[in-house]
Amino acid sequence: MANINLKTREIEVKIVYYGPGRCGKTTNLETIFKMFRKQVTGQMVSANTEGDRTLFFDFLPMGLGKIKGYDVRVQLYTVPGQVKYASTRKMVLKEVDGLVFVADSLEVRREKNMLSLKDLHQNLKEYGLSILKIPLVLQYNKRDLADQGLPLMSINQMERDLNRQLKVPSFPGSAIKGDGVGPTLKACLKLTLQSMKKQMGW
Repeated sequence: MANINLKTREIEVKIVYYGPGRCGKTTNLETIFKMFRKQVTGQMVSANTEGDRTLFFDFLPMGLGKIKGYDVRVQLYTVPGQVKYASTRKMVLKEVDGLVFVADSLEVRREKNMLSLKDLHQNLKEYGLSILKIPLVLQYNKRDLADQGLPLMSINQMERDLNRQLKVPSFPGSAIKGDGVGPTLKACLKLTLQSMKKQMGW
């Protein structure tokens, strides 16, 4: 549930980028940090715990304006994707308001994508949240690697693997080039704010 500060009239929402190791979550955040420079408040923070990296920063999104006289502040987080960092991933999901699942388009990462989505489903369940009800957007990252002749899964294949039951918005992307990064984030913000208004009866 979003944090509401009555004193400063601010609403703080938490959006987490989730996905398998090396799928491009960090690159997404780094690209957002550069693309939306004016909306970013403060520095990108990297919390290192024995080689386990969690990135996060505050972000004041443009064009959202005020909601019921409140300013909206967004915190963007990534989780470490490697299997061994399961406890950190679960911890970062605490009090999450919206999610971006970053999937790797490389054919060799097909199974890792599916396992990571299963992991997300399980971790949410432990917080009493349903993957089918939480604001969620999928990004099919690394589409640019086709130019290098690397075998990628088709968008249809990825939709079948990951989005058949979820039926959430999905975007092809290349985080390194910045393609699809803005639309992914904006779609997630839109869903998250709609959900928040509903929860508060606004």
